[in-house]
Amino acid sequence: MRQSSLQNMHHKTHPLAADEWLRRQLWRKCGVVASSGSRSSKTFKPKKNIPEGSHQYELLKHAEATLGSGNLRMAVMLPDGEDLNEWVAVNTVDFFNQINMLYGTITDFCTEESCPVMSAGPKYEYHWADGTNIKKPIKCSAPKYIDYLMTWVQDQLDDETLFPSKIGVPFPKNFMSVAKTILKRLFRVYAHIYHQHFDPVIQLQEEAHLNTSFKHFIFFVQEFNLIDRRELAPLQELIEKLTSKDR
Repeated sequence: MRQSSLQNMHHKTHPLAADEWLRRQLWRKCGVVASSGSRSSKTFKPKKNIPEGSHQYELLKHAEATLGSGNLRMAVMLPDGEDLNEWVAVNTVDFFNQINMLYGTITDFCTEESCPVMSAGPKYEYHWADGTNIKKPIKCSAPKYIDYLMTWVQDQLDDETLFPSKIGVPFPKNFMSVAKTILKRLFRVYAHIYHQHFDPVIQLQEEAHLNTSFKHFIFFVQEFNLIDRRELAPLQELIEKLTSKDR
């Protein structure tokens, strides 16, 4: 990505940033399809839905309402009386769905030929390992890496022992560690899109949507210290610019 694009990418956020667009994302996650004009509804992987009537669904509705306030810093805060694990779980599902949709819009530009390695600019390269099927990190193309990553995340979210959806079923002791790993890896998709595919994002008029989603993501992981600062280094300059006005 050209340096000029990197310097200017923070200028736009969605005109309905903390209201209609993010509300649409939450609706999509609940299985409700909202009209989005000319925007593509293409996703990379199937959306992860939260069962209607569950407590996590109610938390989702709370998140929808607070996002409508226009203050993302406040919107990510743990609601009074709620369990931190459950709040992190609901939002992790949300970010998976958001990134899934955003990457789905640029898959035609992210190919084996254009992205033979998974990178975020010239200084950062990612190799894939999941500790189970692939124990030793392997070098692979960006589309292959992201396919591995999103499939792995999907498997974690579908595992009721890790992400219980039924009331009264406790979260495992290692839940927060798993959630941190998921969010750390999802960040890499944002980083790859910004560094390698930002020009197509502009052409597709997705810049504001990407910025709003990423800003929401960063506020959330900062609020609960879910990603080590070193992991955020590929987009540190952008993070500073996007969040500086909301401190």
